[in-house]
Amino acid sequence: MITIDNYFNKITSLDFSSLPEALKKGHEFVLKATNNGSSWVSYHSSEAIKKTVDMYLTKLNEFVSSTTKAEKKQTRKNAERNQHNEIIKETMRRQGVTKSVKSKKNDDDIPTEDGPQLVERIPEELRFIRRFVNLNGKTKTKDDLLRFINGLQKAILEKRIRKTSAYAAQVKYIQESLIKTFNSMKAKIKLEINTKTLKEFTDLLGGEKIYPSIQLLKKYINLNGKVGMKEKAMKLVKQMETVAKKRKVRKGDVYEAPLQQAYKNLREFINDKKQKTLLIEQRELNGLEGVLGCACNQLSGIDKMPAIMNSMDFANMQFETIGLKGKWFDLIGDPSSNFTAMVFGKPKMGKSYLCIDFAGYLARNHGKVLYVAKEEGLDMTLQKKLNDKDVAHPNLYVASVLPENLSPYDFIFFDSVNRLGLSPEDLNRLKTLNSSKSFIFIFQTTKLGAFRGANTFQHDVDVVIEVPEQGKAVQMGRFNQGGEINIFH
Repeated sequence: MITIDNYFNKITSLDFSSLPEALKKGHEFVLKATNNGSSWVSYHSSEAIKKTVDMYLTKLNEFVSSTTKAEKKQTRKNAERNQHNEIIKETMRRQGVTKSVKSKKNDDDIPTEDGPQLVERIPEELRFIRRFVNLNGKTKTKDDLLRFINGLQKAILEKRIRKTSAYAAQVKYIQESLIKTFNSMKAKIKLEINTKTLKEFTDLLGGEKIYPSIQLLKKYINLNGKVGMKEKAMKLVKQMETVAKKRKVRKGDVYEAPLQQAYKNLREFINDKKQKTLLIEQRELNGLEGVLGCACNQLSGIDKMPAIMNSMDFANMQFETIGLKGKWFDLIGDPSSNFTAMVFGKPKMGKSYLCIDFAGYLARNHGKVLYVAKEEGLDMTLQKKLNDKDVAHPNLYVASVLPENLSPYDFIFFDSVNRLGLSPEDLNRLKTLNSSKSFIFIFQTTKLGAFRGANTFQHDVDVVIEVPEQGKAVQMGRFNQGGEINIFH
């Protein structure tokens, strides 16, 4: 009998070419969940992974015990005969001898020869090809093209796209075409892809399709830790129910158990009115890493850092800092590139002016900035402050709501945390999901001048800035204790 204890010894005697497709997928699942047999941690820590592996082992043992060598040989012959017949039929269809008939799906929803091949992950090259095809007929700016070019070149440098790729010629064409267009264009351009190239690329994209179960699990992970996802969670639940009714994910699917767990968590999140964000436990993320073959540590924003280091090595580590200068260095010092700060003070003391001024400085010198002005909204008051401080800049964006996607920005201001209705747990989750970014949280205060909210807020940030009186800011954080500046001069 094959168990987790002897699995990788026993499977050496199996002829995987004779296994049903479901068992082949089960084996691939075990390889991913165990990191090619190096660790069964995901199996023991995730109930979803355990159920999936146990189900696969049960089916595998049934197959091995009930199937003789003669039956396996006959199965292969039948498959070869069917394949031969299909080739003849296809040849006759192409020659016009017979008409093409739409094949019905069988009980196991196995794709036909004419349909796309179901895969767990679309190759990186096809992702860029799809992105390129989607540019056709669209008007884009130089920034849009530059982001595309940078993303493509990064994928090549990181060897996610290799010279030996089957799509190397198409990737090269995309890169050269985009660079040529970028160098010759002005502010904006309507992109047109020639008909022959568009057809070639579109045909390539039709060859593979991601498993419906994996598509749903990826959508589920994408909701993790984000604020205001109740409506999207409800839509995803309906999608899962529709997929189940149409039997696109069938009983015995190797991703059935993780999908059931995701469905259960979503239902609980929707029904719990107090729960503002969907929280996926770390062990479930670890389990999904085995299921999806994805870097769930990257999805959750957690960078892997050794838990124990030699003090000599740690002392020599180089931590990246922002490089603040002038009055901002005098106030804050030079924090790390992913610092967090809180700013609080009584109304009309100048805390918003301070933060808008800081946002403008960061936009001019250090990256893209988002200023979420929930307190005032996008109205004349905010406009006046921007103009008074003269901070309008292409890298500075303003918003009246917290957007779902924070990836384009390096620095995010929340004005204010209280109006946004965020808890310490919400802020920690946002920081975890966006571990490379800096956050500046602005707080309302009580009549006595203390910030509104739990003390946890103050303990969880690197920098604490108080505006104790009109026009004066004092810093009490880790980088420059006691620094202060005048807000209006």
